[in-house]
Parts: sequence; C-alpha cells; structure tokens
Amino acid sequence: MIRVLVVEDDSVAAEAHHLYVGRVPGFTAVAVAHSRAEALRALERTEVDLLLLDLYLPDGHGLQLVRSLRAAGHGADVVAVTSARDLTMVREGVSLGVVQYVLKPFTFPTLRDRLVRYAEFRAAAGEASGQEEVDRALAALRAPQPSALPKGLSAPTLQAVTRTLRERPGGVTAAEAGLAVGISRITARRYLEHLVASGRAERTPQYGQIGRPELQYRWLNSPPSHGS
Repeated sequence: MIRVLVVEDDSVAAEAHHLYVGRVPGFTAVAVAHSRAEALRALERTEVDLLLLDLYLPDGHGLQLVRSLRAAGHGADVVAVTSARDLTMVREGVSLGVVQYVLKPFTFPTLRDRLVRYAEFRAAAGEASGQEEVDRALAALRAPQPSALPKGLSAPTLQAVTRTLRERPGGVTAAEAGLAVGISRITARRYLEHLVASGRAERTPQYGQIGRPELQYRWLNSPPSHGS
C-alpha cells in the first residue's frame, strides 16, 4: 500500500483530494496537512511514500518543503498539485524529485491516472535488460496524449471559451460567452456543455424571467468532492 500525505491549504480541496486518493486501489491517504509546518509534523510521526502537494501554502512555497525534506534525507516522492503554469518552476520541481504535476482544477479520473502511472513506475524493480526496458519504466510516468475533442469542437475556441469563463467568476450564459468569443449562442453552449461534462464547469438554471430558465455556467476553481 502506497501511503500518501495530502498537503493542501484549502479545506474543501483537501477533503476532495483525500477522498480521491482513497478511491484508487493500492493507495491510502494517511494524513492531511494544511500548511508546510503541519506537513513537517505529519512526516515526523507518519510513514509516507508520496506527497500530494499543493505548491502555494500559507507559510511557504511547496518546493521549499521539498527542499527541507531532501536536506533531511527524506526520500518521499512528490506529485505537485497547482494552478501555476510556470515551466521554470516545473523544471525546478523535477530536480527536487517531483514525479508528476497535476494542474488545478482536475477531476478524479485525472488524479487516478497519475497515481496509477506512479504505482507502475514504483513497482518496476530489478536490473533493466537494456535501454528499451529503462524507457518503458520511465514512460509509465508520462501522461497520455489529450483525448480528441468531440466532433465539431476546436482547441483554440475551447481555450477562448474557457478563458472567458474563468475571467467571470459570477458565471456566464451561453449568449454572453458567444458574444465574448465571437461565436453563436448555440456553438458556445456546446463548448460550455463540454466543460461541464469534463468536470471543469457547472451549470445552474437562472429563474426570474418569463419562459424557460436560462442556464448560467460557472468555472469550478476546486474539484468537487464527489468526483466524477
């Protein structure tokens, strides 16, 4: 059993990540910490194989925690959970032993895939027979290529709709999203529904006007605790 310490300052996200870990066979979440100091205390009293580590903590950056662990000789691996997209930080994390990065917000299948791949990499043991076997072991850590979008949807337009949704925390209707991006309301709704289906957005009906209620779409900043 791979023992995981969840380090996340947001209590709702921490609970969701704890539940997610517990749903992956072969993994168990042994503790939850909401700060760098709590994580260090948890590591002193609990055997941990893997940290599911938020990089932005209230008392220091997550990579500072990793540096402290390496200086103390702690060999736990790290899966970084972050909204940061700074590739310089990614390279620094790799040099410190971060084996995977998961960008927020994410759904349960995304984390499950990363953990399963990590378990396959960890299970590889013994002496490799050659370069091919080494490559195969390292390949276990690599995420699969993004799945193809549904027919009729394009990646650039999806990025534009996503950006519009993220810039309006109060939510948008399909008509508002279409106007902002420069596409029709019907087309915008297809992209918004795709984001809902993939767990990155939610929709709620807006009442108060005559006729059918209008759907309001909102970006999910944290993964829902029920998973998907």
